[in-house]
Amino acid sequence: MGANELTTLMRDCEVVLIPAGEKTVLPAGTQVVITQSLGGSYTVYAGGALVRIDGKDADALGKEAMEVSHDGELTGDGTVDEAQLWEQMRSCYDPEIPINIVELGLIYSCKVEPQERGNRVVVEMTLTAPGCGMGEILKQDVEQKLRSVANVTEVHVEMVFDPPWDTSKMSEAAKLQAGLL
Repeated sequence: MGANELTTLMRDCEVVLIPAGEKTVLPAGTQVVITQSLGGSYTVYAGGALVRIDGKDADALGKEAMEVSHDGELTGDGTVDEAQLWEQMRSCYDPEIPINIVELGLIYSCKVEPQERGNRVVVEMTLTAPGCGMGEILKQDVEQKLRSVANVTEVHVEMVFDPPWDTSKMSEAAKLQAGLL
């Protein structure tokens, strides 16, 4: 899909206002411009505002709806592939910046804690700005995607703001993509 694709909502659709993080509904027939389609969600421009549409609601845009991931199954020896955890977090994107949250440097730590049955994953993450209303949406995205990893039975994402985020936390590739190099 190319950037700035014009389409019309085929049904009423729940959206999240960017950057406020407030939920609202856009009615069927609303013309929108898809500006970003990454990580299973869409950022669209509608009526003078940017909004996020979840992948499960992609059919409202005339796209194939994404299946909501299910909890990871318990398998084998019960261990968690940590590379898969990081891969899942790399599929989470800031709705305003087409760079994943790992490359943006928003993930400070990711630890696996074995439990009696399964594993708990504990993530410390931050936001580019402490007052960002999209924090809860990003947190839920991370939690949902990590729960889909085999042998993960619980996920806890904690928002931390110390140390504060700055562009030095971005990967070199992210800085290049953002035009900071």
